[in-house]
Amino acid sequence: MRAHYAGAVNLRIRIDLSYDGTGFSGWAAQPGRRTVEGTLSDALTTILRSKTPVRLVVAGRTDAGVHSRGQVAHADVDPTQWLKLRGRSRRPVEEAAATRLRGILPADVTVRRVAAAPEGFDARFSALQRRYLYRICDDPATLDPLRRHDTVLVRGSLDVEAMDRAARSLLGLHDWAAFCRRRAGATTVRTLLDHRWDRAPDGTVEATVVADAFCHSMVRSLVGAVVPVGEGRLEVDVPAQVLRGGVRDSRVRVMPPHGLSLEEVLYPPDDALAARAEESRVRRALPG
Repeated sequence: MRAHYAGAVNLRIRIDLSYDGTGFSGWAAQPGRRTVEGTLSDALTTILRSKTPVRLVVAGRTDAGVHSRGQVAHADVDPTQWLKLRGRSRRPVEEAAATRLRGILPADVTVRRVAAAPEGFDARFSALQRRYLYRICDDPATLDPLRRHDTVLVRGSLDVEAMDRAARSLLGLHDWAAFCRRRAGATTVRTLLDHRWDRAPDGTVEATVVADAFCHSMVRSLVGAVVPVGEGRLEVDVPAQVLRGGVRDSRVRVMPPHGLSLEEVLYPPDDALAARAEESRVRRALPG
């Protein structure tokens, strides 16, 4: 961990945060729209008294309406301005930064921790995996109105065991073109590490989806491929067939965003951060 800032050209800080995505047009800054990136950048720019907006790099660019309990971002800041955040207090500057951010951020964004980043850390490329949670209620009588912004209501009881079998058939290294919105020059090859379905104690049906990385709309498409299996409209082997087909399929719908939350981002030990970032920047392809 960096301990001395004097003389440094810039200092990289890591920010762990959570947010309710209901009132945001996603993570990425957009002119004229309220976004998580824009809101956090404005707050950082204010407390650091920066002449230019503080730029952020994030672990997962969540879509409009998607929530997060475990988002991670980094920013490169002026070390002199960073040290000034402590003021006359003897508390660590990291603690002072987090306190100041909490004081001006809106109620739907919470900063969990601010810290000087270890050497080689990159919030996006150093990550080993991201874990998402998707919540569905299949019984209107049990829907908790206090959870309406993070739980999707579907009609009819779901067969969770069938959904779980369909989800687990998709694990591994694949080209996820059938489940992603393509972006020019971007690969759709990813490793799906875990995809399982359980019924929570409150009756909610929950999906856990873990991968080394995700392409655009991939998680909500994976959920949308499995829900029809639980509804009895598709056989258990259909999602795997769609995956092998490699093209968008009308049987796979992109589920609503508000049921989705980025729960956790995992990183390797500090001495492996730079190597992981270099590995992640290499364009991925399937063997052969």
